[in-house]
Amino acid sequence: MSDAADWRRRRDAWEREHLAPALARSQERRTRFSTISDVEIDRLYGPWSLDATNDGGPSGPGGPTAVDHQGDPLPTGRWEDFDPLRDVGLPGEPPFTRGIHPSGYRARQWTMRMFAGFGAAEDTNARFLQLLAAGQTGLSIAYDMPTLYGYDADDPEADGEFGTCGVGVSSLADMEILLAGLPLDRVSTSMTINSPAAPIWAMYIVAAEKAGVPRAVLEGTLQNDILKEFVAQKEFLFPPEPSMRLVTDTIEFGTRELPKWNTISISGYHIREAGSTAVQELAFTIADGMAYVEAALQRGLRVDEFAPRLSFFFNSHSDFFEEIAKFRAARRIWWKLMTERYRAENERSTWMRFHTQTAGVSLTPQQPLNNLTRVALQALAAVLGGSQSLHTDAYDEALAVPTAGAALLALRQQQIIAEESGVAATVDPLGGSWFVESLTNETERQVWRYLDEIDRRGGMVQAVGEGYPQREIADAAYRYQREFDAGERQIVGVNAYVDETEQTSIPVLSVPPGSEERHRARLSRVRAERDAEAVASALAALRDAAGRPGGSDSNLMPHFIRCAEAYATLGEQCAVLRQVFGEYREPVSV
Repeated sequence: MSDAADWRRRRDAWEREHLAPALARSQERRTRFSTISDVEIDRLYGPWSLDATNDGGPSGPGGPTAVDHQGDPLPTGRWEDFDPLRDVGLPGEPPFTRGIHPSGYRARQWTMRMFAGFGAAEDTNARFLQLLAAGQTGLSIAYDMPTLYGYDADDPEADGEFGTCGVGVSSLADMEILLAGLPLDRVSTSMTINSPAAPIWAMYIVAAEKAGVPRAVLEGTLQNDILKEFVAQKEFLFPPEPSMRLVTDTIEFGTRELPKWNTISISGYHIREAGSTAVQELAFTIADGMAYVEAALQRGLRVDEFAPRLSFFFNSHSDFFEEIAKFRAARRIWWKLMTERYRAENERSTWMRFHTQTAGVSLTPQQPLNNLTRVALQALAAVLGGSQSLHTDAYDEALAVPTAGAALLALRQQQIIAEESGVAATVDPLGGSWFVESLTNETERQVWRYLDEIDRRGGMVQAVGEGYPQREIADAAYRYQREFDAGERQIVGVNAYVDETEQTSIPVLSVPPGSEERHRARLSRVRAERDAEAVASALAALRDAAGRPGGSDSNLMPHFIRCAEAYATLGEQCAVLRQVFGEYREPVSV
């Protein structure tokens, strides 16, 4: 059997006898090829690409400080040369490089979860019913900016923003209409909301229970990732410490009362949309996950109580093979952290389960139909990388919230991949590719370097306070923009293959006439008809509990449930929290 040395000799002969004459006849298009993350791509990959000693990981000097959550040292020592059986393994076996399920998509396809929300609750409810009828298998709720910032629709701060990028929800009355007729006992629901995630989740729970669905059977995911808001998306309300308390409260409450619910979706998606590289997206997302694990442990939860319900959310960008490598490396890194640092004993605690969305930032308003091809390739990368759930962007999303036709077409892209491409017939089809395995290793190596630096700074909360990940992302975004401006990174229809005469007219969704008026009328009616004493009592209890030190005895989720039942509005609840916690103002970086 040939070993790596034999391959090297064969490669050297190939370079002399075949490559050199070919390059003499026709030079390559450029002198350097690299991924979007600026990882240099070799001309050719083979076994020689896999036998270098890896210097990353919790067992190696390039990885984070090798201690568990109690500070006890873990075994250290340099990794052996790459071992495919150990480092790649088989699907459903540690380190899960090839996937967490032994049969991949052969037993169960990924959840097709289209992100939807616009206008009033009635508008989005109708869209959900359409998508479910078309074969969608999971719901994903987008909220509008007033809801994301904890304001009611009639607050002056909400002026002009109602329903334009998601659905407006001001009280339980809106949530009841939003969920009307949906099979909440059979379909999982993802909710993209962060700072006010806890009160919005409480409204969902109460609406479901009023519809006859007990909380213990509800399935879904709450995004609830406040650290990435400070890093990337900037939709924060309160300072980091009380914000982390709210996240920990939801993790604890879900662990006790909603065993099928993922109480947090640790989100790299928005980090990538802010301009990070694939490596930074993965590193900072995992570092955020470590911070949430440590907060839950400090609360007194055992790692195997809550870790099986942690989930992740990644971006699938345009660099096809880099994205596949990122997903494969992600599972391997998380398994190592959960077993070696946090001492998880339940194998499910070590699984990295993740949802993926294609890259909204890659969509262009120029030649918008090109976005169909971009999204298809990004979705294919997510599937080849083993995503458990997938959202495909609509081709018109660079212009507005998707029209019904564009959203349906995006769903059809997933269905074609699932039913016609053949990629779901075998597990990890690219496993063993010398290029993909080498890129997976390199991605992991670079991620451990970031995790080591974040550990050195005292963890992700401290690093965010110092602005470290923010600066790294800004530098990466600046580098990419310079490469784009210089023509080194080409975007079809934008700085390459531009057609100045092209005029593509596509329909754009707008908030239906009367939606805001209908929503405001309902809000006024709720305020007039609810039990004012019950509302005042619920808000007072919330204020009192929020003013006490965070802990199991002052978990705020029961108070949000009580507020929802009394029809206290989102704005009223967030106003109480603003009074107690204060509002966060990001420091100026120089």
